[in-house]
Amino acid sequence: MTAEDHLNRADPVLGAIITQVVDATGGPLTTTPDQPSDHYAVLVRAIVSQNISTTSSRAIYQRLTDRFGGRPPSPEQILATDPDDLRVAAGLSKAKTVSLHSLAEHILDGRLELDRMHLLPDEEVVTQLSAVKGIGSWTAHIYLIFHLARPDILASGDLEIRRAVERLYALPAIPRPTDVDRIAEPWRPYRTIACLYLWHWWENLAVR
Repeated sequence: MTAEDHLNRADPVLGAIITQVVDATGGPLTTTPDQPSDHYAVLVRAIVSQNISTTSSRAIYQRLTDRFGGRPPSPEQILATDPDDLRVAAGLSKAKTVSLHSLAEHILDGRLELDRMHLLPDEEVVTQLSAVKGIGSWTAHIYLIFHLARPDILASGDLEIRRAVERLYALPAIPRPTDVDRIAEPWRPYRTIACLYLWHWWENLAVR
């Protein structure tokens, strides 16, 4: 049984959305894990991108990498650079500069096992990432979904997921993450796939 078959049987409301998306895209949605060497750059990009538009994120990340020869600064480079200089040069907020420093410190002192992240259980990945200042459960869940391709992650705190659930299940208000958790319980063990379909439907097919 495919993930789509399971989700359709477990939740006909979600199943109808899956059918719409598959018809529109010509096939099922999937994720592919990145190489372990990509994990650090992914986290730097995630910190830069928090709470800003895609356009702004791209511009800031470009300025950051330009300062370091076209690559994300290594943990050593981040800690060796004056925080204010880094913030001004790249256009980072103070909070994101602090977060990049915290990420660098956690990597260099071994608290964040970045080279083993793809081997750790989901809960341990969330625990390690959330210990970094500025990285919360949303970033950890996105990391698990899109960069480790874990199959059963629910981004219940994601605003688009919550809005999609509100619309699809005719809720009186945008649901809390705990409400999304409850609604999504039948989606196990394919909650990641369910999120992919909800995101695609909300961004491309939902009538606003």
